[in-house]
Amino acid sequence: MGHTRIDKFTPAGLLITLGIIYGDIGTSPLYVMNAIMGDKPISEVLILGGISAVFWTLTIQTTIKYVILTLQADNKGEGGIFSLYSLLRRRFPYLVVGTMIGGAMLLADGIITPPISVSSAIEGLRNINPSNGYKVDWSHLETVPIVITILIVVFLFQRAGTNAVGRFFGPIMLVWFSMLAVLGVSQIVHHPEVLQALNPIWVYRFLNSGPEALMLLGAVFLCTTGAEALYSDLGHCGKQNIRISWIFVKITLLLNYFGQGAWLMNHINTPLDGARTFYAIMPDWFLPIGISIATMAAIIASQALITGSYTLVSEAIRLHFMPKFTVKFPSTVKGQIYIPAVNTALLAGCIAIVLIFHESEAMEAAYGLAITVTMLMTSILLYYYLRMKRWNPIITWIIMLVFFIVESTFLWANLAKFMEGGFVTLFIGLAIIGVMYISFRSGQIKTQMVVTEKLSTCRTKLRSLSQDTTLPKFATHLIYLSKARLDDEVESTILYSILQKRPKRADFYWFINVDVTDEPYTMEYKVNVIEKNDIYKVRFRLGFRVQPKISLYLKKVIQEMLANGEIDLDPYYHGFSDKTAIGDFRFVLVEEEISAENEMPIMDHFIMDGYGYLKMLAGTPEKWFGLDGSVVTKELVPVVIAPATDIKLNRVK
Repeated sequence: MGHTRIDKFTPAGLLITLGIIYGDIGTSPLYVMNAIMGDKPISEVLILGGISAVFWTLTIQTTIKYVILTLQADNKGEGGIFSLYSLLRRRFPYLVVGTMIGGAMLLADGIITPPISVSSAIEGLRNINPSNGYKVDWSHLETVPIVITILIVVFLFQRAGTNAVGRFFGPIMLVWFSMLAVLGVSQIVHHPEVLQALNPIWVYRFLNSGPEALMLLGAVFLCTTGAEALYSDLGHCGKQNIRISWIFVKITLLLNYFGQGAWLMNHINTPLDGARTFYAIMPDWFLPIGISIATMAAIIASQALITGSYTLVSEAIRLHFMPKFTVKFPSTVKGQIYIPAVNTALLAGCIAIVLIFHESEAMEAAYGLAITVTMLMTSILLYYYLRMKRWNPIITWIIMLVFFIVESTFLWANLAKFMEGGFVTLFIGLAIIGVMYISFRSGQIKTQMVVTEKLSTCRTKLRSLSQDTTLPKFATHLIYLSKARLDDEVESTILYSILQKRPKRADFYWFINVDVTDEPYTMEYKVNVIEKNDIYKVRFRLGFRVQPKISLYLKKVIQEMLANGEIDLDPYYHGFSDKTAIGDFRFVLVEEEISAENEMPIMDHFIMDGYGYLKMLAGTPEKWFGLDGSVVTKELVPVVIAPATDIKLNRVK
């Protein structure tokens, strides 16, 4: 997701879209057919029914739900479950629960996708053995060290940015999808009867083939796991590029699935015995080339999920679903970000998945559950979006009923494999939901403790302090970050810091409020003059995908006000000062410390303690707000949220 933003439909845009969007769903042929076949004897119903289920899943879930319908629910060109929630949260605030669950499971998917994609590709090396005409025998190759090494290299590379490599993603994925199509056609010509699977009657026969058929839907579902990425990456590629490129991608994927089915028709009544159908349809001489291309495609799929996780977390931070982790920008490309804490957590999670499961086949149960839950949550939010857009209620209900039945069936099928690996997904998801809930709820608790005062009532005191030359000057521009939304209010703790804790004389007092908007790229500001040439309240309205660089933005505001004659710095210049300078800056960050005097409910105590631990993992406030540490002063102020009232002390003589 961290790539150049492309809004218009162009051939170059289509190529870049291939590299950004389709890594996850594009590598699914590596493991889907193997997951469906399992270790059972292969049957015609299993082959044709499985492929038919794949075809209709890609049609209903990916094409109709995401490509046609969900892409319409864009937030100023941006997509994803958090962008969708931003559109809905004012009218339907209770959707916060579903959004947290969906976002958490999407992040869990980001931990499982790199291991399963890379493992599936590297396991192809086992096909290089004497039975395929090679002198070396890698049929029992231990892939875990190779997979972990590749993952470590991919994650270490994140801090440098992926802009340069990203240019090659599109052409590599074009080669990959073309290879999928050619390999598929090379098998279909020998067994054209496999095209019968286009008939949905085979899905019915598949589901009626035995008691295990429903569980096999969990394997079928793996073919559409990358569909959520289509929506999440909307802002980087644009609707038209996604919709048109999907036609090509879907055709190549289906040709490969049908090609694998054609190869399987030669092996009816025999189990796979560890053979990987994807590599089985390759000519022996092509195996090293095919494995190399598959590995590159798997790395691109991993890269898309990793950078997508950064974008997801950065949006969660702005919605107060996550602690304020340090966000870095490794390149000048819009949207390309790097979050060190998330990178470390993802790498640790990916290595743990590889060490727990070893083989891609064992990861499949854990993989499907995460994305099924995310899709269900997206469907719920989509229903409310269609309501908000005043769609015909009957049509809306019919559409949503179809999605709910399909996704609930897939969820049930994935839950059937809970003990085979689904519990790992649930554990990861619950941990992320816990972090989100603590961050969100602690924000609500902290909001309750904010006591504000009108700046107009203390204007005289601040002006007198500015003019009191008996006190040393603290700064030319003294700046406080305020949560108070009203233009003439600030927190009492800020006024306490200026006037009482240690009186701070400054020529200008600036109180900054940062308002995160529901639109992604808003950059606006408003200045409220409390006292000309002395006291100002500035509100920045920044989109949820805009990195706050408050120091830079404030300097720009002051320069514009100087140019407009709104402020006069001449009285404050020293003889040796450069007249083009705007003076020195000093930011004071007032950090509220929960006082021991509080008597809060046990749950709130637990949440605030958890928030304290999360803050240690997160970035410092100055880095989050884009402030230079050399101009920042921090002050701790004890805050009482729920003071103890039932205190009885007996005085004794």
